[in-house]
Amino acid sequence: MLLLMILVIDDDIAVRTSLMLLFNDAGYKTLAAASQQEALDIIRTQQISLIILDLNFSIETSGEEGIALLKQIRALDSEVPVILITGWGTIALAVQGMKLGASDFINKPWDNSYLLQSVQTLLQLREKTAQHHTRKELDSRYDFRSIITADPHMLQLLETIGRVAPTDAPVLITGESGTGKELVAEAIHQNSVRRSKTFVKVNLGGISTTLFESEMFGHVRGAFTDARTDRVGRFELAHKGTIFLDEIGDLDLSSQVKLLRVLQDRTYEVLGSSRTRVVDTRVICGTNKDLGRMVGEGAFREDLFYRINLISIHLPALRERPGDIPLLVNFFIGNLKEIYNRPALTVTPKALRWLQELPWPGNIRQLKNLVERAVLITRKDSLDVDDFRSQLELSTARKGSIQLPDVGAITLDEIEVMMIRKAMDFHKNRISKAASALGLTRSSLYRRLEKYNIPYDETSD
Repeated sequence: MLLLMILVIDDDIAVRTSLMLLFNDAGYKTLAAASQQEALDIIRTQQISLIILDLNFSIETSGEEGIALLKQIRALDSEVPVILITGWGTIALAVQGMKLGASDFINKPWDNSYLLQSVQTLLQLREKTAQHHTRKELDSRYDFRSIITADPHMLQLLETIGRVAPTDAPVLITGESGTGKELVAEAIHQNSVRRSKTFVKVNLGGISTTLFESEMFGHVRGAFTDARTDRVGRFELAHKGTIFLDEIGDLDLSSQVKLLRVLQDRTYEVLGSSRTRVVDTRVICGTNKDLGRMVGEGAFREDLFYRINLISIHLPALRERPGDIPLLVNFFIGNLKEIYNRPALTVTPKALRWLQELPWPGNIRQLKNLVERAVLITRKDSLDVDDFRSQLELSTARKGSIQLPDVGAITLDEIEVMMIRKAMDFHKNRISKAASALGLTRSSLYRRLEKYNIPYDETSD
């Protein structure tokens, strides 16, 4: 078996020696270069599988030498993975390096296990080449039972998911609301080596800034006024498993900094404790927002953006894959037959064709809700166009009856405050009922009451 060759480029002999021993012990062959020219000579004459590149040489600390060398490396070999070794003072340069084609950046002093994990991930991704398989072939290789599709583009995405799942590569899943980002995240987890461990889902859009640290990292008793008991954070729950950070585009800048630290160093501190803890978890993020545009506008940190999207998967809208609509409808109907004990339920071919012609702004989630409403309301077992049309018109009419203010007249936060106050007044401060009316959990409503400083005297539910 041919051993993979890693090239270590660093002017410090202690760093070179340490890294070469680490990689040799892990079963890799290594070469080392102390200067830019020596590195380029090796790359021209040797088959290199991966490069470790320090950004600073000799007494130079600007990082410009490392960036210049990266450009030369990319001119010689555009495919070889490059991991940058950098200090906190050169994170901006590391991000610049990512733009130039570096695959990852590791902070000094590095953690051996994390560095080896990054090396292994990048080498695995390079070895696995894309192939074209049928849905039947994909199902024989992977566990994709929860993803219903026969669309060619979606099958290519499943290929990608299958290739990246066994690695520990961070994945960013983008797409409109309702396209199935959570299902894809779960599929990645189920096809990974972490499948026997916990899969933790976090909706970052429902966590206020004040509660972010407590929710994500946990707190000890007495850390703040209402901390009556210890709380285990989401990252601790996901240790050795996978954490899915949904709606990451909704995270405010101060919380982004706190999240970046744990993704960068794999360490965190429980609120109220000074002891640093180490976490080993695979991170998958999801968003329906354009993070690249948000980076340009200063609303999303550039270093966090590059940290979370080594692999990016964009899910198409349902209207872009109309051929999957009959499959999805029949899948939903199959589940509803058992739930409502109606074994004879079917959908006419005419209704399926009609459903394929709709725009579906709410995507798969909207389709699922429409099918279930039609099943609940209709007594007959064969659902036709009129059964779906009536429920769709009813839903549209409800939305259309809401008089929305002009754009710019009021903010989303102000609208949310108004709805929360109205629900609390209507249900006489009964938290469970108000939360249900707003489509929230009790804890989500409590967080919003705190976020907006809305006073209330809770009535027993």
